[in-house]
Amino acid sequence: MNESTVNFCPVPKEQQPIHEYQQLKESWLFDWGTLAISKYSRKIAWVSFWSLVLAAPLAMSIFAPAQETLKFILSCLIGVCLFTGLFLSRIYLGWRYIKDRLKSDRIFYEESGWYDGQTWLKPTAMLNRDRLIVSYEIEPILIRLGKTFGLLAGIIGLSSLIWLIFG
Repeated sequence: MNESTVNFCPVPKEQQPIHEYQQLKESWLFDWGTLAISKYSRKIAWVSFWSLVLAAPLAMSIFAPAQETLKFILSCLIGVCLFTGLFLSRIYLGWRYIKDRLKSDRIFYEESGWYDGQTWLKPTAMLNRDRLIVSYEIEPILIRLGKTFGLLAGIIGLSSLIWLIFG
C-alpha cells in the first residue's frame, strides 16, 4: 500500500480497523487469543478456577455435597463451563467485531459525533492487507476460541448425560 493511500484516508486514526486491531491485540484480555497454547490453557484454567469459586457455593446451596455428591460435582462442572464460556464470549465477540471491520470493503466512521456517520470505501491495497490480517492472524484465534467453546459444550453435554443416567 502506498503512502498516499494512507494519507488520503478520511477515517480518524482511532476508528481505522487496522488501528483497532492493534489496540485489541495489545489489550490485556484480548491478547489471550494470541498466546501460545500452553499459556492460553493456563489462562483458561485460571478463569475456570475462579468460576469454580463462584459455582461451588451455588451448587452447595442446592445440593448437599455429603448426600448428593454426584449432582453437586456435576452442577459445579456445568457452572464452571457456563461461567468460563461467558468470559470467553467477551473475547470472541471483540475479535469477531474486528474481523468484520477488517474484512468489510467499507469503513463506517463518525467524524465528530454519533449524528454524522460516514462510510468510506477502502482502496484495494488496504482491503487486501486487511483481509490477509483476517486470514492469518484473526481467524486462527477465532478457531481456537471455537474449539474451546466446543470443549466446554462437550463437558456440559457429558455432564448432563451422566446426570440423566445416574442422577
